[in-house]
Amino acid sequence: MELFNSALGKNITFVHPAFFIIGGLTGIPNITFYYVFLFFVYIVSVVGNTVVMAVICLDHNLRTPKYIAVFNLAFVDLFGNTALVPKVLDIFLFGHYFIPYNDCLTFLFFCYTCLSLQSFNLVALSYDRMVAIIFPLHYQVKVTHRFMFSLIASLWVFTIIAVLIAVGLLTRLSFCKSVVINSYFCDHGQIYRLACNDHFPSYVIACLYPVIIFWLPLAFILLSYLYIGYTLVKVATLQEGLKAFKTCIGHLSLVAIYFIPLLTTFTLMEKIQPNARIINLSLTSVFPPMLNPIIYVLQTQEIKESLKRLLKRRGKSKITI
Repeated sequence: MELFNSALGKNITFVHPAFFIIGGLTGIPNITFYYVFLFFVYIVSVVGNTVVMAVICLDHNLRTPKYIAVFNLAFVDLFGNTALVPKVLDIFLFGHYFIPYNDCLTFLFFCYTCLSLQSFNLVALSYDRMVAIIFPLHYQVKVTHRFMFSLIASLWVFTIIAVLIAVGLLTRLSFCKSVVINSYFCDHGQIYRLACNDHFPSYVIACLYPVIIFWLPLAFILLSYLYIGYTLVKVATLQEGLKAFKTCIGHLSLVAIYFIPLLTTFTLMEKIQPNARIINLSLTSVFPPMLNPIIYVLQTQEIKESLKRLLKRRGKSKITI
């Protein structure tokens, strides 16, 4: 990060605190129960995403380009919740409110990386659905294993670089007064507002990144489904159109539970009472990773059939033994 610690060719010394203090929720009685609730949400998320990844790995029929993206989404959900929830529980259940400066920036990096990758994964899945429905005869050529691996790898590289830039700009800030972060984790917006020097570059990042990471992916997804709907109306009967669109229900559900609460919270950020904002953001962070595998298991025919095959195979092996 030393690259960011110079301006106009001159070395500048920045005042970095030894630690930050996570403020969290204040003035709410019996708030411990809320953190226990988050723990149970985390357990369900771990089990669900692990099952989805295991099914995809064990069933050769699911080793398709689409399920490369599904596997990556499950992995990111599991990784993101694991980076966030245990640390949040450690902070608020065990009273470890003081987080060393470098640890806080690392915490921020992993949380924002996973949150961003969830958005881009939904874009990859929407592209897969669009090609499968609109160009079914060319699907095997357009969406190959190599293409999907390259797309997922590109999304990882782009996201990591983008978040590193945001973190790097934070290292150019001096903190001379308060070190209390009014959030439940090391939140980028709450950190740069504590700075006592010019934080305009971080402000620009805070304004620009939601557009790149949330609004543009959502716009692409909505346009892809408008294109799908327009094409189906033109070339398919009502029954054929409903059958084709049924394959998109799982993905549309993921889009809704991810983007609606997230964008609502970010849009109304300044108008929401601090405790309500923290609760909204924490639930928005942990609920989609918990619900994603449940939706895929319940609404994706291939995974339901794969689970049945694996359970039957396991049952037969037990009988043989």
